[in-house]
Amino acid sequence: MTHIEITPDFLSDVKELIAKGDNRALSLLFEEMHHADLAEVLDDLNFDDAVFIIRLLDTEKTADILTELDEDTREKILQELSSKEIAKEIGELDSDDAADIIGELPEEQKNEVISQIEDVEHAKDIVDLLRYDEDTAGGLMGKELIKVNENWANLRCVKEMRKQAEDYDKVHTIYVVDDNDVLKGRLSLKSLLTTSTKTPVKDVYNPKITFVRADENDEDVAKTMQKYDLFVVPVVDEMNRLIGQITLDDVVDVIRDEADKDYQMAAGITDDVEADDSILQLTKARLPWLVLGLLGGLGAGSIMGGFEEALKNYPNLFFFTPLIAAMAGNVGVQSSAIMVQGLANNNIKGSVVSRLLKEVGLTLLNGLALALLVTIYGFFQIENSTITFVIALALMIVITIAAVIGTFIPILLDRNGIDPALATGPFITTSNDIFGILIYFMIAKFMLGF
Repeated sequence: MTHIEITPDFLSDVKELIAKGDNRALSLLFEEMHHADLAEVLDDLNFDDAVFIIRLLDTEKTADILTELDEDTREKILQELSSKEIAKEIGELDSDDAADIIGELPEEQKNEVISQIEDVEHAKDIVDLLRYDEDTAGGLMGKELIKVNENWANLRCVKEMRKQAEDYDKVHTIYVVDDNDVLKGRLSLKSLLTTSTKTPVKDVYNPKITFVRADENDEDVAKTMQKYDLFVVPVVDEMNRLIGQITLDDVVDVIRDEADKDYQMAAGITDDVEADDSILQLTKARLPWLVLGLLGGLGAGSIMGGFEEALKNYPNLFFFTPLIAAMAGNVGVQSSAIMVQGLANNNIKGSVVSRLLKEVGLTLLNGLALALLVTIYGFFQIENSTITFVIALALMIVITIAAVIGTFIPILLDRNGIDPALATGPFITTSNDIFGILIYFMIAKFMLGF
Protein backbone atom coordinates (compact mmCIF):
# COMPACT_ATOMS: atom_id res chain seq x y z
CA MET A 1 0.00 0.00 0.00
CA THR A 2 1.18 3.52 -0.83
CA HIS A 3 0.96 6.28 1.76
CA ILE A 4 -0.26 9.53 0.22
CA GLU A 5 -0.42 12.85 2.02
CA ILE A 6 -3.96 14.21 1.80
CA THR A 7 -3.30 17.82 0.78
CA PRO A 8 -5.78 20.43 -0.51
CA ASP A 9 -4.26 20.01 -4.00
CA PHE A 10 -4.80 16.25 -3.88
CA LEU A 11 -8.43 16.69 -2.81
CA SER A 12 -8.90 19.24 -5.58
CA ASP A 13 -7.63 16.71 -8.15
CA VAL A 14 -10.00 14.05 -6.81
CA LYS A 15 -12.98 16.42 -7.01
CA GLU A 16 -12.02 17.36 -10.57
CA LEU A 17 -11.87 13.70 -11.64
CA ILE A 18 -15.27 13.07 -10.03
CA ALA A 19 -16.75 16.09 -11.83
CA LYS A 20 -15.39 14.76 -15.14
CA GLY A 21 -16.70 11.26 -14.42
CA ASP A 22 -13.26 9.78 -15.05
CA ASN A 23 -13.83 6.50 -13.22
CA ARG A 24 -10.75 4.81 -14.65
CA ALA A 25 -8.40 7.55 -13.43
CA LEU A 26 -10.05 7.50 -9.99
CA SER A 27 -9.72 3.74 -9.72
CA LEU A 28 -6.02 3.89 -10.65
CA LEU A 29 -5.47 6.74 -8.19
CA PHE A 30 -7.05 4.83 -5.30
CA GLU A 31 -5.78 1.37 -6.23
CA GLU A 32 -2.59 1.48 -4.15
CA MET A 33 -3.87 3.75 -1.38
CA HIS A 34 -4.30 2.40 2.13
CA HIS A 35 -7.91 2.21 3.25
CA ALA A 36 -7.18 4.57 6.17
CA ASP A 37 -5.96 7.23 3.72
CA LEU A 38 -9.02 6.64 1.55
CA ALA A 39 -11.25 7.11 4.59
CA GLU A 40 -9.55 10.44 5.24
CA VAL A 41 -10.28 11.47 1.64
CA LEU A 42 -13.95 10.53 1.96
CA ASP A 43 -14.28 12.41 5.26
CA ASP A 44 -13.06 15.55 3.44
CA LEU A 45 -15.32 15.16 0.38
CA ASN A 46 -18.95 16.23 0.23
CA PHE A 47 -21.53 13.56 0.90
CA ASP A 48 -22.51 12.82 -2.71
CA ASP A 49 -18.88 12.45 -3.81
CA ALA A 50 -18.15 10.12 -0.89
CA VAL A 51 -21.06 7.84 -1.82
CA PHE A 52 -19.89 7.91 -5.45
CA ILE A 53 -16.41 6.69 -4.43
CA ILE A 54 -17.84 3.94 -2.22
CA ARG A 55 -19.89 2.60 -5.12
CA LEU A 56 -17.00 2.93 -7.56
CA LEU A 57 -14.45 0.83 -5.64
CA ASP A 58 -14.64 -2.91 -5.01
CA THR A 59 -16.22 -4.08 -1.77
CA GLU A 60 -12.99 -5.59 -0.41
CA LYS A 61 -11.49 -2.11 -0.19
CA THR A 62 -14.62 -0.11 0.67
CA ALA A 63 -15.48 -2.46 3.54
CA ASP A 64 -12.20 -1.53 5.24
CA ILE A 65 -12.81 2.13 4.45
CA LEU A 66 -16.15 2.04 6.29
CA THR A 67 -14.44 0.94 9.50
CA GLU A 68 -12.09 3.95 9.38
CA LEU A 69 -14.64 6.63 8.55
CA ASP A 70 -15.87 9.20 11.03
CA GLU A 71 -19.05 7.81 12.63
CA ASP A 72 -21.26 10.61 11.32
CA THR A 73 -19.91 10.22 7.79
CA ARG A 74 -20.35 6.44 7.93
CA GLU A 75 -23.92 6.76 9.20
CA LYS A 76 -24.87 9.07 6.33
CA ILE A 77 -23.24 6.79 3.74
CA LEU A 78 -24.98 3.68 5.11
CA GLN A 79 -28.30 5.48 4.84
CA GLU A 80 -27.69 5.82 1.09
CA LEU A 81 -26.80 2.16 0.58
CA SER A 82 -29.37 -0.59 0.21
CA SER A 83 -29.45 -3.50 2.67
CA LYS A 84 -27.99 -5.73 -0.05
CA GLU A 85 -25.10 -3.31 -0.66
CA ILE A 86 -24.40 -3.10 3.07
CA ALA A 87 -24.49 -6.90 3.33
CA LYS A 88 -21.82 -7.15 0.61
CA GLU A 89 -19.60 -4.71 2.50
CA ILE A 90 -20.17 -6.55 5.79
CA GLY A 91 -19.27 -9.86 4.17
CA GLU A 92 -15.70 -8.62 3.61
CA LEU A 93 -15.10 -7.58 7.22
CA ASP A 94 -13.94 -9.45 10.30
CA SER A 95 -16.80 -10.36 12.59
CA ASP A 96 -16.04 -7.69 15.23
CA ASP A 97 -15.92 -4.84 12.69
CA ALA A 98 -19.02 -6.19 10.95
CA ALA A 99 -20.93 -6.35 14.23
CA ASP A 100 -19.90 -2.78 15.09
CA ILE A 101 -21.26 -1.44 11.80
CA ILE A 102 -24.49 -3.46 11.92
CA GLY A 103 -24.97 -2.28 15.49
CA GLU A 104 -25.17 1.29 14.19
CA LEU A 105 -28.07 0.49 11.82
CA PRO A 106 -31.73 1.10 12.65
CA GLU A 107 -33.29 -1.90 14.41
CA GLU A 108 -35.56 -2.83 11.52
CA GLN A 109 -32.65 -2.85 9.06
CA LYS A 110 -30.30 -5.07 11.10
CA ASN A 111 -32.16 -8.33 10.44
CA GLU A 112 -32.62 -7.40 6.79
CA VAL A 113 -28.88 -6.90 6.30
CA ILE A 114 -27.91 -10.04 8.22
CA SER A 115 -30.33 -12.15 6.19
CA GLN A 116 -28.58 -11.08 2.97
CA ILE A 117 -25.03 -11.97 4.05
CA GLU A 118 -24.00 -14.87 1.82
CA ASP A 119 -21.63 -16.54 4.28
CA VAL A 120 -24.00 -18.18 6.77
CA GLU A 121 -21.28 -18.90 9.36
CA HIS A 122 -20.12 -15.29 9.18
CA ALA A 123 -23.71 -14.13 9.73
CA LYS A 124 -24.04 -16.43 12.75
CA ASP A 125 -20.84 -15.01 14.25
CA ILE A 126 -22.13 -11.47 13.82
CA VAL A 127 -25.48 -12.32 15.44
CA ASP A 128 -23.60 -13.88 18.35
CA LEU A 129 -21.44 -10.78 18.85
CA LEU A 130 -24.46 -8.47 18.77
CA ARG A 131 -25.69 -10.13 21.98
CA TYR A 132 -22.91 -8.53 23.99
CA ASP A 133 -22.82 -4.96 25.29
CA GLU A 134 -20.41 -2.87 23.23
CA ASP A 135 -18.37 -1.88 26.30
CA THR A 136 -17.55 -5.48 27.28
CA ALA A 137 -14.94 -7.99 26.14
CA GLY A 138 -17.69 -9.79 24.21
CA GLY A 139 -18.48 -6.56 22.37
CA LEU A 140 -14.80 -6.09 21.48
CA MET A 141 -13.86 -9.59 20.42
CA GLY A 142 -13.77 -11.15 16.99
CA LYS A 143 -14.60 -14.74 16.15
CA GLU A 144 -11.69 -15.25 13.76
CA LEU A 145 -9.06 -17.44 15.49
CA ILE A 146 -7.09 -20.68 15.12
CA LYS A 147 -7.71 -23.45 17.66
CA VAL A 148 -6.57 -27.06 17.92
CA ASN A 149 -7.66 -29.96 20.11
CA GLU A 150 -5.29 -31.13 22.82
CA ASN A 151 -5.82 -34.76 21.73
CA TRP A 152 -4.72 -34.24 18.12
CA ALA A 153 -1.32 -35.38 16.92
CA ASN A 154 0.93 -32.69 15.45
CA LEU A 155 0.34 -33.89 11.89
CA ARG A 156 -3.43 -33.55 12.16
CA CYS A 157 -2.93 -30.28 13.98
CA VAL A 158 -1.09 -28.80 10.98
CA LYS A 159 -3.77 -30.01 8.54
CA GLU A 160 -6.59 -28.53 10.62
CA MET A 161 -4.76 -25.25 11.05
CA ARG A 162 -4.34 -24.95 7.27
CA LYS A 163 -8.09 -25.35 6.78
CA GLN A 164 -8.92 -22.74 9.41
CA ALA A 165 -6.29 -20.25 8.23
CA GLU A 166 -7.62 -20.19 4.64
CA ASP A 167 -10.37 -17.75 5.66
CA TYR A 168 -8.23 -15.45 7.84
CA ASP A 169 -5.81 -12.69 6.86
CA LYS A 170 -3.72 -12.97 10.04
CA VAL A 171 -2.89 -15.72 12.52
CA HIS A 172 -1.95 -14.27 15.91
CA THR A 173 -2.00 -17.27 18.26
CA ILE A 174 -2.79 -20.98 18.16
CA TYR A 175 -5.19 -21.82 20.99
CA VAL A 176 -5.50 -25.29 22.52
CA VAL A 177 -8.93 -26.54 23.65
CA ASP A 178 -10.38 -29.81 24.91
CA ASP A 179 -13.33 -31.74 23.45
CA ASN A 180 -15.74 -29.25 25.05
CA ASP A 181 -13.93 -26.20 23.65
CA VAL A 182 -12.61 -25.28 27.11
CA LEU A 183 -9.45 -23.19 26.74
CA LYS A 184 -6.39 -25.15 27.89
CA GLY A 185 -3.49 -23.03 26.68
CA ARG A 186 -1.56 -21.99 23.58
CA LEU A 187 0.69 -23.77 21.09
CA SER A 188 3.84 -22.19 19.74
CA LEU A 189 4.98 -22.78 16.17
CA LYS A 190 8.39 -23.73 17.51
CA SER A 191 6.89 -26.59 19.53
CA LEU A 192 4.91 -27.70 16.50
CA LEU A 193 7.92 -27.67 14.19
CA THR A 194 10.47 -29.25 16.52
CA THR A 195 8.50 -32.30 17.70
CA SER A 196 7.46 -35.54 16.04
CA THR A 197 4.39 -35.48 13.81
CA LYS A 198 2.89 -38.20 16.02
CA THR A 199 3.33 -36.26 19.26
CA PRO A 200 -0.04 -35.23 20.75
CA VAL A 201 -0.65 -31.53 21.23
CA LYS A 202 -1.26 -31.98 24.97
CA ASP A 203 2.40 -32.96 25.40
CA VAL A 204 3.81 -29.76 23.91
CA TYR A 205 1.35 -26.91 24.47
CA ASN A 206 1.90 -24.15 27.05
CA PRO A 207 -0.86 -24.13 29.69
CA LYS A 208 0.11 -20.65 30.91
CA ILE A 209 -2.24 -18.27 29.12
CA THR A 210 -3.92 -15.01 30.11
CA PHE A 211 -7.57 -14.68 29.17
CA VAL A 212 -10.57 -12.44 29.85
CA ARG A 213 -14.23 -13.26 30.32
CA ALA A 214 -16.86 -12.09 27.86
CA ASP A 215 -18.68 -9.93 30.43
CA GLU A 216 -15.56 -8.05 31.58
CA ASN A 217 -15.54 -4.28 31.12
CA ASP A 218 -13.60 -3.09 28.07
CA GLU A 219 -11.42 -0.80 30.21
CA ASP A 220 -10.43 -3.77 32.38
CA VAL A 221 -9.52 -5.68 29.22
CA ALA A 222 -7.28 -2.81 28.13
CA LYS A 223 -5.58 -2.78 31.55
CA THR A 224 -4.99 -6.55 31.37
CA MET A 225 -3.41 -6.33 27.92
CA GLN A 226 -1.29 -3.36 29.01
CA LYS A 227 -0.16 -5.06 32.22
CA TYR A 228 0.93 -8.29 30.54
CA ASP A 229 2.11 -6.65 27.29
CA LEU A 230 -0.28 -8.70 25.15
CA PHE A 231 -0.86 -8.25 21.43
CA VAL A 232 -3.90 -10.51 21.55
CA VAL A 233 -5.98 -12.01 24.38
CA PRO A 234 -8.51 -14.90 24.19
CA VAL A 235 -12.08 -14.48 25.46
CA VAL A 236 -13.93 -17.24 27.33
CA ASP A 237 -17.51 -17.64 28.50
CA GLU A 238 -18.69 -18.51 32.03
CA MET A 239 -17.71 -22.15 31.42
CA ASN A 240 -14.19 -21.21 30.26
CA ARG A 241 -15.01 -22.16 26.67
CA LEU A 242 -13.04 -20.29 24.01
CA ILE A 243 -15.44 -17.96 22.14
CA GLY A 244 -13.24 -15.28 20.57
CA GLN A 245 -10.16 -13.09 20.81
CA ILE A 246 -9.38 -9.39 21.18
CA THR A 247 -6.48 -7.82 19.29
CA LEU A 248 -4.46 -4.76 20.19
CA ASP A 249 -6.06 -2.52 17.55
CA ASP A 250 -9.45 -2.96 19.23
CA VAL A 251 -8.01 -2.04 22.63
CA VAL A 252 -6.27 1.04 21.23
CA ASP A 253 -9.70 2.36 20.25
CA VAL A 254 -10.94 1.80 23.81
CA ILE A 255 -7.94 3.62 25.29
CA ARG A 256 -8.35 6.52 22.86
CA ASP A 257 -12.09 6.84 23.53
CA GLU A 258 -11.56 6.73 27.29
CA ALA A 259 -8.80 9.34 27.05
CA ASP A 260 -11.07 11.60 24.99
CA LYS A 261 -13.89 11.19 27.50
CA ASP A 262 -11.64 11.90 30.49
CA TYR A 263 -10.10 14.92 28.78
CA GLN A 264 -13.54 16.36 28.03
CA MET A 265 -14.77 15.64 31.55
CA ALA A 266 -11.70 17.27 33.04
CA ALA A 267 -12.40 20.31 30.88
CA GLY A 268 -15.98 20.46 32.12
CA ILE A 269 -17.80 18.82 29.21
CA THR A 270 -20.36 16.26 30.33
CA ASP A 271 -21.17 14.46 27.06
CA ASP A 272 -19.03 12.84 24.36
CA VAL A 273 -18.93 15.58 21.74
CA GLU A 274 -16.79 16.58 18.77
CA ALA A 275 -15.88 19.93 17.28
CA ASP A 276 -18.28 19.54 14.34
CA ASP A 277 -21.32 18.66 16.48
CA SER A 278 -24.32 21.01 16.43
CA ILE A 279 -24.44 24.14 18.57
CA LEU A 280 -27.26 22.58 20.63
CA GLN A 281 -25.22 19.42 21.37
CA LEU A 282 -22.16 21.46 22.35
CA THR A 283 -24.24 23.73 24.54
CA LYS A 284 -25.84 20.80 26.37
CA ALA A 285 -22.40 19.33 27.00
CA ARG A 286 -20.78 22.53 28.29
CA LEU A 287 -23.54 24.49 30.00
CA PRO A 288 -23.96 22.36 33.18
CA TRP A 289 -20.37 22.92 34.28
CA LEU A 290 -20.50 26.58 33.31
CA VAL A 291 -23.55 26.92 35.55
CA LEU A 292 -21.59 25.22 38.35
CA GLY A 293 -18.76 27.71 37.82
CA LEU A 294 -21.26 30.56 37.91
CA LEU A 295 -22.75 29.30 41.19
CA GLY A 296 -19.26 28.93 42.61
CA GLY A 297 -18.42 32.49 41.65
CA LEU A 298 -21.65 33.77 43.20
CA GLY A 299 -20.87 31.76 46.35
CA ALA A 300 -17.39 33.25 46.59
CA GLY A 301 -18.87 36.71 46.03
CA SER A 302 -21.38 36.13 48.82
CA ILE A 303 -18.59 35.11 51.19
CA MET A 304 -16.65 38.26 50.40
CA GLY A 305 -19.84 40.27 50.88
CA GLY A 306 -20.02 39.00 54.45
CA PHE A 307 -16.64 40.59 55.13
CA GLU A 308 -17.42 43.96 53.54
CA GLU A 309 -16.43 45.92 56.64
CA ALA A 310 -13.06 44.16 56.81
CA LEU A 311 -12.38 44.97 53.17
CA LYS A 312 -13.01 48.67 53.90
CA ASN A 313 -10.55 48.65 56.78
CA TYR A 314 -8.00 46.36 55.15
CA PRO A 315 -8.27 46.90 51.36
CA ASN A 316 -5.07 44.94 50.77
CA LEU A 317 -6.99 41.76 51.62
CA PHE A 318 -9.15 42.25 48.56
CA PHE A 319 -6.22 42.42 46.16
CA PHE A 320 -4.98 38.97 47.21
CA THR A 321 -8.27 37.08 46.92
CA PRO A 322 -7.56 36.09 43.26
CA LEU A 323 -4.19 34.71 44.38
CA ILE A 324 -5.76 32.55 47.10
CA ALA A 325 -8.52 31.26 44.81
CA ALA A 326 -6.15 30.55 41.91
CA MET A 327 -3.59 28.69 44.03
CA ALA A 328 -6.33 26.59 45.67
CA GLY A 329 -7.74 25.66 42.26
CA ASN A 330 -4.33 24.93 40.75
CA VAL A 331 -3.13 22.70 43.60
CA GLY A 332 -6.46 20.86 43.72
CA VAL A 333 -6.35 20.14 39.99
CA GLN A 334 -2.70 19.01 40.19
CA SER A 335 -3.44 16.56 43.02
CA SER A 336 -6.60 15.20 41.42
CA ALA A 337 -4.95 14.85 38.01
CA ILE A 338 -2.15 12.71 39.51
CA MET A 339 -4.70 10.57 41.34
CA VAL A 340 -6.91 10.13 38.27
CA GLN A 341 -3.90 9.11 36.20
CA GLY A 342 -2.85 6.61 38.87
CA LEU A 343 -6.34 5.14 39.15
CA ALA A 344 -6.60 4.86 35.35
CA ASN A 345 -3.26 3.02 35.18
CA ASN A 346 -4.12 0.92 38.24
CA ASN A 347 -0.88 1.84 40.01
CA ILE A 348 -2.22 3.48 43.17
CA LYS A 349 -0.59 1.47 45.95
CA GLY A 350 -1.01 1.59 49.71
CA SER A 351 -3.79 2.90 51.92
CA VAL A 352 -5.76 6.09 51.44
CA VAL A 353 -4.29 7.48 54.67
CA SER A 354 -0.69 6.99 53.48
CA ARG A 355 -1.54 8.59 50.15
CA LEU A 356 -3.13 11.60 51.90
CA LEU A 357 -0.16 11.96 54.26
CA LYS A 358 2.25 11.91 51.34
CA GLU A 359 0.25 14.55 49.46
CA VAL A 360 -0.06 16.73 52.58
CA GLY A 361 3.69 16.50 53.18
CA LEU A 362 4.43 17.44 49.58
CA THR A 363 1.98 20.35 49.70
CA LEU A 364 3.34 21.66 52.99
CA LEU A 365 6.80 21.76 51.45
CA ASN A 366 5.49 23.61 48.41
CA GLY A 367 3.39 25.82 50.68
CA LEU A 368 6.39 26.86 52.72
CA ALA A 369 8.25 27.87 49.57
CA LEU A 370 5.26 29.84 48.24
CA ALA A 371 4.61 31.46 51.65
CA LEU A 372 8.24 32.55 51.79
CA LEU A 373 7.93 34.20 48.38
CA VAL A 374 4.73 35.97 49.47
CA THR A 375 6.44 37.14 52.67
CA ILE A 376 9.37 38.58 50.70
CA TYR A 377 6.93 40.34 48.39
CA GLY A 378 4.90 41.67 51.32
CA PHE A 379 8.03 43.01 53.00
CA PHE A 380 8.52 45.42 50.10
CA GLN A 381 4.93 46.06 48.98
CA ILE A 382 2.67 45.78 52.06
CA GLU A 383 3.12 48.13 55.00
CA ASN A 384 1.14 46.02 57.47
CA SER A 385 3.27 42.98 58.35
CA THR A 386 0.25 41.26 59.96
CA ILE A 387 -1.58 41.27 56.63
CA THR A 388 1.49 39.76 54.99
CA PHE A 389 1.50 37.02 57.63
CA VAL A 390 -2.26 36.44 57.09
CA ILE A 391 -1.77 36.01 53.35
CA ALA A 392 1.20 33.64 53.77
CA LEU A 393 -0.51 31.53 56.44
CA ALA A 394 -3.79 31.39 54.52
CA LEU A 395 -1.94 30.37 51.37
CA MET A 396 -0.31 27.42 53.15
CA ILE A 397 -3.53 26.21 54.76
CA VAL A 398 -5.65 26.70 51.64
CA ILE A 399 -3.39 24.77 49.29
CA THR A 400 -2.98 21.98 51.87
CA ILE A 401 -6.75 21.55 52.11
CA ALA A 402 -7.00 21.77 48.32
CA ALA A 403 -4.47 18.96 48.00
CA VAL A 404 -6.43 16.80 50.44
CA ILE A 405 -9.66 17.41 48.50
CA GLY A 406 -7.92 16.78 45.18
CA THR A 407 -6.50 13.50 46.47
CA PHE A 408 -9.52 12.19 48.36
CA ILE A 409 -12.35 13.03 45.93
CA PRO A 410 -11.03 10.92 42.96
CA ILE A 411 -10.57 7.91 45.29
CA LEU A 412 -14.07 8.38 46.70
CA LEU A 413 -15.60 8.66 43.22
CA ASP A 414 -13.70 5.61 41.96
CA ARG A 415 -14.83 3.46 44.90
CA ASN A 416 -18.43 4.43 44.24
CA GLY A 417 -18.26 3.51 40.55
CA ILE A 418 -18.08 7.11 39.27
CA ASP A 419 -15.44 8.13 36.74
CA PRO A 420 -12.72 9.88 38.83
CA ALA A 421 -11.91 12.14 35.85
CA LEU A 422 -14.93 14.12 37.03
CA ALA A 423 -12.74 15.38 39.88
CA THR A 424 -10.19 17.13 37.66
CA GLY A 425 -12.69 19.50 36.09
CA PRO A 426 -14.59 22.54 37.32
CA PHE A 427 -15.91 20.49 40.26
CA ILE A 428 -12.55 20.61 42.06
CA THR A 429 -11.69 24.11 40.87
CA THR A 430 -15.00 25.59 41.99
CA SER A 431 -15.10 23.84 45.36
CA ASN A 432 -11.53 24.86 46.16
CA ASP A 433 -12.22 28.46 45.12
CA ILE A 434 -15.09 28.67 47.62
CA PHE A 435 -13.21 26.92 50.44
CA GLY A 436 -10.13 29.00 49.73
CA ILE A 437 -11.91 32.34 49.98
CA LEU A 438 -13.78 31.28 53.12
CA ILE A 439 -10.62 30.05 54.89
CA TYR A 440 -8.70 33.15 53.81
CA PHE A 441 -11.16 35.56 55.38
CA MET A 442 -11.64 33.41 58.49
CA ILE A 443 -7.90 33.49 59.11
CA ALA A 444 -7.85 37.24 58.43
CA LYS A 445 -10.69 37.75 60.90
CA PHE A 446 -8.88 35.78 63.57
CA MET A 447 -5.53 37.49 63.04
CA LEU A 448 -6.76 41.05 62.48
CA GLY A 449 -9.62 40.95 64.99
CA PHE A 450 -12.45 42.43 62.89
